[in-house]
Amino acid sequence: MTGAAAPAALAEPSERVGRAWTTSLSLVNGAIWAGWYGPIQILLALQAAELAPAGTAKESVLAWVTGAGAAVSMVANPLFGALSDRTTSRLGRRTPWIVAGVAGGAVALVLLAGARSVAAMAVGWCGVQLTLNAAFAAVTAALPDRVPPGQRGAVGGWLGAAQILGVVAGTGLATAGGGLAGGYRACAAFAVLGALLYVLLHRDLVLPAGRRPAAGPVAVLRGLWISPRRHPDLAWAWLTRFLINLGNALALLYLLYYLRDVLRRPDPGGGVLILTALNGVTLLGTVVVGGIWSDRTGRRKPFVLGAGVIMAAATGLLAGWQTWTGALCAAALLGVGFGVFTSVDLALMTEVLPAAADRAKDLGVINIANSLPQVAAPALAAPLVHHLGGYRVLYAVAAAIGLVGALLVRRIRGVA
Repeated sequence: MTGAAAPAALAEPSERVGRAWTTSLSLVNGAIWAGWYGPIQILLALQAAELAPAGTAKESVLAWVTGAGAAVSMVANPLFGALSDRTTSRLGRRTPWIVAGVAGGAVALVLLAGARSVAAMAVGWCGVQLTLNAAFAAVTAALPDRVPPGQRGAVGGWLGAAQILGVVAGTGLATAGGGLAGGYRACAAFAVLGALLYVLLHRDLVLPAGRRPAAGPVAVLRGLWISPRRHPDLAWAWLTRFLINLGNALALLYLLYYLRDVLRRPDPGGGVLILTALNGVTLLGTVVVGGIWSDRTGRRKPFVLGAGVIMAAATGLLAGWQTWTGALCAAALLGVGFGVFTSVDLALMTEVLPAAADRAKDLGVINIANSLPQVAAPALAAPLVHHLGGYRVLYAVAAAIGLVGALLVRRIRGVA
């Protein structure tokens, strides 16, 4: 529904958003990513090594826990997105879910800190994924809700910058937290504080009760399916994002173990923080510029293609140059590519959405392309490392997968 008859919540936005709105939404996004990546980069790996039963590899425990969490994420993101689309609260469609999701995520992180078994660790991490994905679905939908198409690359760039800063902040908090419990609690507090500005200062668009989509459970579940035949551009965009993210997930999953077991770094946790920070610096150098440049040219596909090729080359360095210097170069190059990809791919995705009434749900389905790699990567990585050639083969496969994903963006027809 668009045009004069559509309520503001469903209309195509035409008024450019200001810096304050963009900044506050970016802070929420960064807070969510800190809540995810403090555990993913550092805490879960350390916890897996601590809780792994005798005779069970720490890599297998980490793969099982992160895979279970990613499976929850795949369901939670589109489901909460669909519920957000149907929310008629006076606070708007998105704000209630941001509040509930971030608060719930903080509680889940604190509970995860107290896990004393692999099963409890898995339950805690699934709780983190469930709640933070509720908030993330709402944050992502705010982009097409409020930002006109010609500004989406730039705003997507700022959201991407906040994402990597959140990853760096989460990694730093996890490292400096004074142990597992302190790290988890620091990430929880940061997640809550990062959401406050947006929730307190900005009024969300309200959906009139008479204009919401069908809200029954059957209608919600049926709506989660988007036909690739009817919407081929969305299908190709989804596959592009999935494969590029899968290559990236394979590259990052065992980074702590790679530094410890292959490069023999004396402080692998500190090494991860250095690589993450370097990656963040180069990413910040391209994420906003790439989005603005894409807006000005009116083109998306060439930027996604180029970014994917650069990311594949960076991952290939980890396969062919297994030294600390090689890891530093790979991290820097990966940041360059991922910066452009993050901002422009998000803008591209908003331009292949089928309907305004289902923005959060459809973006939630698209975001499965972010979470499904977290399930697939452990399943692929463990046998590659243990039985099929080790880390050299792992990173070569990751580079090839990412390259294929980048090439598939050319199949999209409705976006330049």
